[in-house]
Amino acid sequence: MEQRALGASGLSVSPIMLGGNVFGWTADARTSYGILDAFVAAGGNCIDTADVYSAFAPGNEGGESEMILGDWLTKSGKRHDVLLATKVGALDGEGGSGLKPTRIAAAVEASLRRLQTDVIDVYFAHRDDPGTPLEETLAAFDALVKAGKVRAIGASNYSAARLSEALAISDRNGWTRFTVLQPHYNLLYRDEYEGPLRELALAESIGVVPYFGLASGYLTGKYRTPGDLSGSRSRAANSHMEGKGPAVLAVMDAIAAETGASLPAIALAWLREQPGITAPIASATSTAQVGELIASATLTLSADQSARLTAAGR
Repeated sequence: MEQRALGASGLSVSPIMLGGNVFGWTADARTSYGILDAFVAAGGNCIDTADVYSAFAPGNEGGESEMILGDWLTKSGKRHDVLLATKVGALDGEGGSGLKPTRIAAAVEASLRRLQTDVIDVYFAHRDDPGTPLEETLAAFDALVKAGKVRAIGASNYSAARLSEALAISDRNGWTRFTVLQPHYNLLYRDEYEGPLRELALAESIGVVPYFGLASGYLTGKYRTPGDLSGSRSRAANSHMEGKGPAVLAVMDAIAAETGASLPAIALAWLREQPGITAPIASATSTAQVGELIASATLTLSADQSARLTAAGR
């Protein structure tokens, strides 16, 4: 599988990133190990997680995904075959909350322990923290890079204005700058990325790895009627059943008939082809689903097919 440069980070990633949000939630440890084995065996090399995964599942406290991933890395011996991306800022704990320097310093040590590694390849600010001065947050991230605990830093859920401000602060102080962006972006959710944020990413050579590429499962075609709404993601998928959602699925169904590709592969292939996108993030709860993710990395849509999808999702 070809690899793509991840912006100006100096890292190269496969054209699909595996989302680790399901580990310890809808995929238990054994299932997660199988998913990770299949992804790497197929040529995938980047895995995205966060310290808060999966605190949203009953009985969990956060860190479960990182622990499963760390156990797999140790047991499989594949640490040097993958790039690890994790996040700070959505889970309160030692050192406080948000992106306070004390929280970042404590959280990175906890993530390193859970991941059973001595360096994180990409460390994301999970979401903007208006209550903490950007200068303090960026200085804390820069210290981690200089200490060799983090290789590159990224911004998730940042507006164009705040990302631009952060870049200017880093440049002014000679600090490590954000070189990766993780926005919410898919066929049905376009406005947040398309526009000033995309233009900034392109102008500043920032790699873009969008999340929710399958719109919480809606773009897999699993949820077409109210009777289909079951499972952990059904509430989020329900929001797409009205408006442009059915029209997008109709176009995807037609393209599936034309190409023989699955709906997940089509949705991710469209996303991968958009300006500035390095690799979309998508999760899997079975090895069969990993195959669909991998298929998206080699699927090339025709210009007409891409245009039909783009128009349907507007």
